Amino acid sequence: METRSLGNTQLQVSKLCLGTMTWGEQNTEAQAHEQMDYALANGINFFDVAEMYPVPPRPDTQGATERYIGSWFQKSGNRDKVILATKVAGPADWLLHVRGGPQLTREHIVQAVESSLDRLKTDYIDLYQVHWPARKTNFFGQLGYQHQDDADATPLEETLAALNELIQQGKIRHYGLSNETAWGAMKVVQIADANGWPHPVSIQNPYNLLNRSYEVGLAEVSHRENMGLLAYSPLAFGVLSGKYLNDQKPDNARLTLFDRFTRYLGEQAESATQDYCDLAAELGMSPAVMAQAFVTERSFVTSNIIGATTMAQLQENIDSAQVILDSEALAKIDAIHARISNPCP
Repeated sequence: METRSLGNTQLQVSKLCLGTMTWGEQNTEAQAHEQMDYALANGINFFDVAEMYPVPPRPDTQGATERYIGSWFQKSGNRDKVILATKVAGPADWLLHVRGGPQLTREHIVQAVESSLDRLKTDYIDLYQVHWPARKTNFFGQLGYQHQDDADATPLEETLAALNELIQQGKIRHYGLSNETAWGAMKVVQIADANGWPHPVSIQNPYNLLNRSYEVGLAEVSHRENMGLLAYSPLAFGVLSGKYLNDQKPDNARLTLFDRFTRYLGEQAESATQDYCDLAAELGMSPAVMAQAFVTERSFVTSNIIGATTMAQLQENIDSAQVILDSEALAKIDAIHARISNPCP
């Protein structure tokens, strides 16, 4: 599988990254191990996890996903074959079971890293990501920005100083951002430059055929600052596979089990999804393969984070790496997207 440079580092990561957020909730430890075995055997050397996983986050499962990866490292001896990414949670009143309410202070970040290292059974993390900002801003699909006072938020300087300290100690090799805005990404670069600290090497944000908002401002940041996108939700919580069309509720599917994930539901999204499914049929491929091939080959994407609950899904996701959409297919995708985004002329 093709590999790409992770920012300005020497690390070469596969263009598909193995996402893990269902492990410990919808997937057992044995199933997680099977997925990692298969992914590595098929050229994926990049795994992504987070301290709060699995999703949805619950006190009795928190950290299970990292523990599953750690037990696989111990059993397989494959730590040196994997570029490992994990994340530190930002402030959230729905995560009080994580460090008593997670913050992005030095104290919290050090504690989070040590806990992740222990669960992962490793002494270093290749890419350590700030899961979302401490300040009040829009992420997780929120629209309608309303400026709020965030004087009590941990200053970015403190967060970045802690990350730099961990790099100096060798506990993390590089750091990245997640659920970040264009302003936030550039502010981090500004602070890093002022202090002689390394830049972030990646941004992990949502990107898919129903949500191309990354293209508006952050795609330019990715190119100009060598901070490529690690795209999550390439199938929009599975919606773009077409399995939820016509009010279908497949057994054990994420949106069947957890009704809180409504970001990609609604009349407009369903209409566009049907159009995308029809186009995929015209192109002779599954909707999931088309949707993921589109994401993977955008010029600002470093790696596309795929996730699966079944081996059949994982195999299909990995197969998408072999597909390059031609200009005619891309034009038809853009035409469908134009109908849902209503861009100004």
